[in-house]
Amino acid sequence: MIVSTTDSIPNKKIVATYGLVRGSGIRARHIGTDIMAGFKSIVGGEIHQYSKLMGEVREQSIDRMIAEAKRMGANAVVGTRLTTSMVMQGAAELVAYGTAVKVEDETEV
Repeated sequence: MIVSTTDSIPNKKIVATYGLVRGSGIRARHIGTDIMAGFKSIVGGEIHQYSKLMGEVREQSIDRMIAEAKRMGANAVVGTRLTTSMVMQGAAELVAYGTAVKVEDETEV
């Protein structure tokens, strides 16, 4: 499965468009992580626990988007975007979305 943030893929032509596909995941913070993050905010730097948390939900969201595209018969997703939102105190949703398409190699004339 090709996943692209652009609306086209080099050396490929879109032969069918199936429509919008999306995948999402929600993650909640853990009280222990919040305590460690509080200490980290005093000295500065990356909060690795939150980076790991968001990385996991990002991959899950993309995997779910790809699964939906495959169910439609697509072999690529173009125009892929990621967005986040807070759904409640301490929980965030990450949504991956794009357009499911079928692509083929371009043939030179």
